[in-house]
Amino acid sequence: MNTGSSFNQYIKRAIVNNWDADALTDYQGQTLQFHDVARKIEKLHIMFENCGIQKGDKIAVCGRNSAHWAVTFLATITYGAVAVPILHEFNAEQIHNIVNHSESRILFVGDFIAKEIVPAEMPHLEGIINLPDFSLMVSRSEKLTYAREHLNMMFGSKYPKAFRKEHIDYHEDSPDELALINYTSGTTGFSKGVMLPYRGLWGNVDFCIRRLGKQVKAGSPVLDILPMAHMYGLSIEFLFGFCNGSHLFFLNRLPSPTLIAKAFTDIRPALVISVPLIIEKIIRKKVFPIIQSNRMRLLLSMPVVSKKVKEKVCEQVYNAFGGRAYEIIVGGAALSKEVEQFLMSIGFPITVGYGATECAPLISYNDWHDHVSGSCGKAIDNMEVRIDSKSPFDIPGEILTRGTNVMLGYYKNEEATQQALDADGWYHTGDLGTIDEQGNIFIRGRIKNMLLGASGQNIYPEEIEDKLNSMPMVSESVVIQQDEKLVALVYPDQDELMNFSREELEGIMEQNRKSLNEQLPSYSRLTAIRLREEEFKKTPKKSIKRYLYQE
Repeated sequence: MNTGSSFNQYIKRAIVNNWDADALTDYQGQTLQFHDVARKIEKLHIMFENCGIQKGDKIAVCGRNSAHWAVTFLATITYGAVAVPILHEFNAEQIHNIVNHSESRILFVGDFIAKEIVPAEMPHLEGIINLPDFSLMVSRSEKLTYAREHLNMMFGSKYPKAFRKEHIDYHEDSPDELALINYTSGTTGFSKGVMLPYRGLWGNVDFCIRRLGKQVKAGSPVLDILPMAHMYGLSIEFLFGFCNGSHLFFLNRLPSPTLIAKAFTDIRPALVISVPLIIEKIIRKKVFPIIQSNRMRLLLSMPVVSKKVKEKVCEQVYNAFGGRAYEIIVGGAALSKEVEQFLMSIGFPITVGYGATECAPLISYNDWHDHVSGSCGKAIDNMEVRIDSKSPFDIPGEILTRGTNVMLGYYKNEEATQQALDADGWYHTGDLGTIDEQGNIFIRGRIKNMLLGASGQNIYPEEIEDKLNSMPMVSESVVIQQDEKLVALVYPDQDELMNFSREELEGIMEQNRKSLNEQLPSYSRLTAIRLREEEFKKTPKKSIKRYLYQE
């Protein structure tokens, strides 16, 4: 296994090589250049040192994406402390539990989170620091209070003739040293603390720089949409972007569809990292209604005209993402086959990756030029993948992976660690898949989600849902099993809902059920579709929390 070199050297090189370039921008707000980031990191190091933070101590950060969130994370790992990123979507009780379970000594919080948490519920914290201005919200340590109040004086005393490149001195990390603990939200209802070593961060960033660095040049703008407290957003958007010398923009407000669309237009990112939900909404709402008109269908059926029409459609879709991206990488959940095949048919630069928090997160990826429909790429450099099946080409089995990116285990949970990591170092993903002769991986669903038919047949609800979600008036769905019968729970398309009565809507769903069943084998056909009035609850990467709907 290639354990790589120092990850913190990547951060140092990025700062030194791009000293006067723009680094971090809060969208429609302040911009920090790389030398500003270095100064703020150094100030936090001085504060950590003077309040007694040791290497290996835990420092938690919870808030919406922002330049100061990024600075806090970088300062923590370059000091040699252990970062504990906490998703800002977690409720106060979850935040308290994670802070306490991780034994964090300091918590950095955004404005919104500061109003929600109860300091008394986190009795072992020595301090709570506000992210917007690094002011002290709570201090239970005289050393911390003194260090924060005298920070500028101590910084000036240490660097009387200004802070320069040669003053940067970061913790020399070792490959298996713990860098961060990332608490999964998951879809099982139980949050585990994934212990990720520096080699995991190095493996992800090194791969991205070598495979994408030629297309995404230093100084190129990158829009960070995904929460940095989730490994997909942290590694692939933020850490790769920063170490690559990119100019990162953070949506430090609630990322509504309108705000995201405006940000794409304003920033014109050189690379787009997304979850399927964002892509699918744009295509289903803005593109499909146009191309599914009678006139457009006629034009698309004419070979000579069809090529020009597809080029025009591709250009319009491409411009919706800013018109400059080398490619759009989708991950975190399954992309609709209908949407994927449409985008590929018009030559749109889309590709699908696969990962897990436990791999920080990358497991597989293909450049968009090599993307195979329905797959999530091939195992990336320094990672192996195998399918636990007698015939991995055609019989689904659990996807196993091992290599540089794999976690150390779950924090304070040896039982869960032994279940996930076997004696040979293979991480058991819990995902079912197949693989082709070229190494392309095809995911069939989660093992926990697989249902058994009346005669013992394997039923993959995700495959049924993918077909159902492309049908009229269906926004999203979950297929469950009740008394050995399959039932679909459907949240209808809210934009079209007002045009139909309840009776008409139920009639549409019954027609959907019949049309769907014609495409399915007898053992996986639906007996009913039930309408829901509320949207399904989701994880931050927009996967439905299926466990809530199994009963």
